[in-house]
Amino acid sequence: MNKRGPVIAIGVAAGVIALVVVAGTLSGGSGGTAADGPPIQQPASPFGDSSVEPGDVQLTPELASVSRDWITDFSKTTIDFDELVIGIRGRDRIRPIDDPQFETIAEIGDFVADQEPGLAFELDGDARFYPLSILTAHEIVNDIVGGRRVAVTYCPLCNSAIVFDSTVDGQVLRFGVSGLLRNSDLVMWDNATESLWQQLTGEGLVGDFAGAQLTFLPSSIKSYGDFKDQNPEGIVLGRDQGFGFTYGFNSYLGYTGGAGPYDPFAPDEIDPRYPALERVINVTIGDVAKAYPFSIASEERAINDTVNGTDVVIFAGGDTVDNLDTRVIREGKTVGTGIAFNRRVNGETLTFQPHDGLTFEDVETGSIWNLNGIAVDGPMTGASLEQVVHGNEFWFAWAAFNQGADVYTGQL
Repeated sequence: MNKRGPVIAIGVAAGVIALVVVAGTLSGGSGGTAADGPPIQQPASPFGDSSVEPGDVQLTPELASVSRDWITDFSKTTIDFDELVIGIRGRDRIRPIDDPQFETIAEIGDFVADQEPGLAFELDGDARFYPLSILTAHEIVNDIVGGRRVAVTYCPLCNSAIVFDSTVDGQVLRFGVSGLLRNSDLVMWDNATESLWQQLTGEGLVGDFAGAQLTFLPSSIKSYGDFKDQNPEGIVLGRDQGFGFTYGFNSYLGYTGGAGPYDPFAPDEIDPRYPALERVINVTIGDVAKAYPFSIASEERAINDTVNGTDVVIFAGGDTVDNLDTRVIREGKTVGTGIAFNRRVNGETLTFQPHDGLTFEDVETGSIWNLNGIAVDGPMTGASLEQVVHGNEFWFAWAAFNQGADVYTGQL
């Protein structure tokens, strides 16, 4: 991929440079440390068969320039270096949150509107909501949820919101924003080895962790109102993260109203089967991924399927708004959401169909379920469906990283 151009700043808001196309000499950023973590040791060996002799390493001029003070072992790679495009000048120029501050639902008040989108994540009873308006400005939150170190990540160019376990090969890693993109998607770096990681897939690309795989943890993009309904005691990433930023505004004005991703960062080829910026529900079970386009899911509302041997159901709908179009996020158009669950409950596989409003009915017991996967009426009242790993990415990004994977085309 050789898409280079002049310096272009796209979308500046709240003191955050949203996006920069860079040509010429760049300087690397500084390293970081994992918040409150144990000492981080260098790994003993690379993952997979990805090594080449150091003398064979030939970086692109741009990559060589931006990485001049990195300790990344570029002799270990799973990709061609020209797949990496410089998106912003300087590592961690988009500043991750390493000491996240939260507020209760009562404390946050109307700072987040009910229809605003966020990443909802719960682990061992610890339920948290990360507004996309804040994640867009920082892209990574290194957090501790339910006692586990996690990386909460979001790439606005791909609308990919993903939570990973931060422990790899026994090491706790702190993740940052490398400034590089691949197929428009955020490339992260870790401060133990300064390896490079693909956000959308969780794969180690370059460095000592080349070939490694981060562990996905189930989460979902949903409206703040839906999160509150399910988690009245939950907490919300707060309005003051110590950077002096004003949140609630979109730095990528008109992005989803355009025809596709920004040209300098787009994949060389975009799969034409669906509009580039159509959202898809990406269900990932083990090493198998399948996409369910919003245009189909919003019509069918409940999709029963089996992915890699797991019986799943997608519930679609809701009033979640688009955070990547209008200047004020809460004023965005309604796009809804798609949430994927395991539809096997107490040893029985349920079959779901749309019901009144934003509810769903299972055929086997006649129980009524809400968008959050909770039975609110009928014999199974109080039961909950378990989320599976899924996302609401843009079609162009999912297709670029999942070539040949299955795509749901509707009921036969």
